[in-house]
Amino acid sequence: MKSKTYILTLFLIFIGLASVTGQELPPIESFSTEDYRAENQNWAISQTANKFIYVANNKGLLEFTGADWKLYPSPNQTILRSVHAVGNRIYTGCYMEFGYWQPSADGHLRYTSLSENLALGMVEDEQIWNIVSLDNYVVFQSLNRIYSYNLDSQTFSKIEAETTLTKMIKADRTLYFQKYNQGLFKIESGVEKLVSNDAILKSNIIVNIFSRSGKLIIQTKTKGFFVLEDGQLSKWDIPANDYISGLTVYSSICLNDGSLAIGTISNGIVHLSASGEFDYRLNQDQGLLNNTVLSLFEDSDENLWLGLDNGINCINSASPYRIYKDKNGRLGSIYTSRIYKDILYLGTNQGLFFKPFDSDQPFELIEATKGQVWCLTVIDDRLFCGHDSGTFEVEGTSVRQITFSEGTWDLKPIPNHDDLILQGNYNGLNVLERKNGKWSFRNKLTGFDMSSKYVEILDADHIFVSHEYKGVFRLEVDGTYHKVENFKNMESVSKGLHSSLSTYENDIFYASNRGVFKYKLEENVFLKDSILSESLNTETYKSGKMVTDGTGKLWFFSENNIFYVTPGHLSETPKVTKIALPSTIRNSISGYESIMHTQGQNYLFGTSSGYIMIDLDKVKEQVYNIKINSVHNYTTDTDANKNLVAINETNEFTIKSNNFAFAYSIPEFDKYLESEYQYRLNGDYDQWSNWSKSYSELFKNLAFGDYTFEVRGRVGNTPTENTATYSFSIAKPWYISNLLIFIYILAVLLFSILMHNVYKRYYKKQKSKLIFANKRDLELKELETEQQLMQLKNEKLQQDIENKNRELAISTMSLIKKNEFLNSIKEELKSSETGKGLKSVVKIIDKNINNTDDWKFFQEAFNNADKDFLKKVKSIHPKLTPNDLKLCAYLRLNLTSKEIAPLLNISSRSVEVKRYRLRKKMDLPHEASLTNYILEI
Repeated sequence: MKSKTYILTLFLIFIGLASVTGQELPPIESFSTEDYRAENQNWAISQTANKFIYVANNKGLLEFTGADWKLYPSPNQTILRSVHAVGNRIYTGCYMEFGYWQPSADGHLRYTSLSENLALGMVEDEQIWNIVSLDNYVVFQSLNRIYSYNLDSQTFSKIEAETTLTKMIKADRTLYFQKYNQGLFKIESGVEKLVSNDAILKSNIIVNIFSRSGKLIIQTKTKGFFVLEDGQLSKWDIPANDYISGLTVYSSICLNDGSLAIGTISNGIVHLSASGEFDYRLNQDQGLLNNTVLSLFEDSDENLWLGLDNGINCINSASPYRIYKDKNGRLGSIYTSRIYKDILYLGTNQGLFFKPFDSDQPFELIEATKGQVWCLTVIDDRLFCGHDSGTFEVEGTSVRQITFSEGTWDLKPIPNHDDLILQGNYNGLNVLERKNGKWSFRNKLTGFDMSSKYVEILDADHIFVSHEYKGVFRLEVDGTYHKVENFKNMESVSKGLHSSLSTYENDIFYASNRGVFKYKLEENVFLKDSILSESLNTETYKSGKMVTDGTGKLWFFSENNIFYVTPGHLSETPKVTKIALPSTIRNSISGYESIMHTQGQNYLFGTSSGYIMIDLDKVKEQVYNIKINSVHNYTTDTDANKNLVAINETNEFTIKSNNFAFAYSIPEFDKYLESEYQYRLNGDYDQWSNWSKSYSELFKNLAFGDYTFEVRGRVGNTPTENTATYSFSIAKPWYISNLLIFIYILAVLLFSILMHNVYKRYYKKQKSKLIFANKRDLELKELETEQQLMQLKNEKLQQDIENKNRELAISTMSLIKKNEFLNSIKEELKSSETGKGLKSVVKIIDKNINNTDDWKFFQEAFNNADKDFLKKVKSIHPKLTPNDLKLCAYLRLNLTSKEIAPLLNISSRSVEVKRYRLRKKMDLPHEASLTNYILEI
């Protein structure tokens, strides 16, 4: 019999493990040792009124602000075993030590020991394993004693144990504890009182106790749950008994909703409903960091915290999301989903999968549908599957292919034609027809061959087709749906990546990165819808995909949200409801987002690795507060002493300490919500910063003056209720203090007087210098004028000289010509045979050639042109004769011997002789040029 029970238990556990593959689980946040920067084991968890989380870790006390972790080392460098927050105090216990931590003015926790005030001290090697609070008492439990600390009188009382104290638990405002081998006790009026000494409670370690309908429910480590009523112990009869009976439990908690979370030693956590039914199980395969759960804690937002043997997990139990994770990639990316006849179908890039709806069974593939599924549509109470290879009709767990035209994007019923369906394909539009109760391919609409991803029927004769790379087209079809008679591009909207068409409330909408547009039939244009476009603008655009869910909602998907539109209740203005689900977290396929109504307010949203179940009833507006956690002040970047300063006080700092680092956070622990921050520093830059996920900010080298740092935040779409502020001032440097400013002013006045006198004398001197300079300038101008006059005279004289030179040249040439002419006549006469009577003529000619008047005329002209030249030559060479001076004058004119000969009435040879004699008289060396010498005189 025992073996059969054991086998049954193992079978049920196996079934439970197998069903994990089909579980839709709450979001799980994970914090590894690298995240919180401490050791592996985490023994207890608690929370203060400001929502900060505190964890008892092997290395000390961990503080989590919602943004960052901080470690406070254990007061005596031993393992911290317990933590419990009461008000703003965090009580902790470890080896031979217990006390409390309290934040100081700078936000840093300071430790105060309580154990050192014990009159008799602690038992050797005693460790505090548990701390609870009740009324005005804080109670510390070790394996040897229970210490009760009165908060009012600050005194202790204790309960000794002859055996091991295994656990202390508060239930229904009563403290219970177990003495091993003695039974279950409670503290009443400060003393212990036996509750039950049942054999089961003596020999089995009690893990948890809670009250249910006036009865005590007692959970043991290995034997499951028991009910204690009127002193009688019996097995608690719940559906999950067989499942949990094989578990070894280390920790347990009864949650606010009455459900139970059970932490095991090697099987993760098991969640039971309030009625004791198995809900789900989480272990490392489903996202936990470790399978040994040392502690459990439910925070004020109903998040379930797990202190693990290696790491920390936070399960968002109250989250509106439940996650189905396709860990092995068997499903692929989900493009469409549908519930049909109580079967959940998922269309993915790997085929069509199914399972019974609202069951934990694994999904199965319909083999004939391997490949890309684009749509699942119910028409005529039949489910059609649009596939890459055509169109299928789905019948339970099998399919029948009814068209083989590649790529069926979507299917739409044709108005007034119950036996026809229009489908958009890769190659255009096709029509399905029902004959004898079966659907089959009828024809392709000729005249339009563009890929028809989005198709909306306006009326019996007009169809809209959207192509994200070509735009929106309005097609006119014939009455039998055999051909497209004409089509045109709608110029009122532009093409756009991930754009789409959808019909909602009898209106056709088009969405792209330019916004949302509604078709106006009267004007035959798409007009921008300002209300919807506010939520789908260029900055927040991620996808233009629109989905109608059959419940009166039109869904959109932006960068940071998904949102739906519903008709307005009291006006025609639609209501827009946003759900904070950023694209980075939802992990969907842009342009192919899918969402489907399942039941109640639950929706299935497809992702690239499974799907997310969204419960709109659990999407609630919460109040968030932001807090400045610390302010560090320091002098330079390399300053190791970054001083913490009081946060709630206005402080003044020296000009050297003008660098500030602010840390702030919103204590929010939802995995699918993101906290963002915005700050400004009044006094430096009064504009708010851009939204950022950074939870700290640094300001360097601030000038002196008064400052107020302000920071606000938002979680998803919800802004924080408050703006956290910190005011401070930076003192002026010593060299611009008030006293020194007075001294500076006095010095400036004295200096001004001194400089006035100096400048007065200076300008007086400058005036004298200016007068002198003006006088000198006047004289210079007069001198310049005189020089200009002299220059004019010189120019006139030069002009006269040039005129004289021209006259001299003309007279010289005239003489030369005249003498040459006379010589030629003379030679002709001498050669005449009849010389009779000609001698007298020759004499006349000779007389005329040697005429002294010509020489005087030449000499006068020469002296005018080259004044005193003959005198200079005569003074240098006094032995020169008048004929020598005449030769010198001709040489001065740079005349050749041939030109000189007629002037002297001699031959050229004789001129050369004369030149030679002149050189001798002037004592010129043989290599010197006579002409050059005369020209240089």
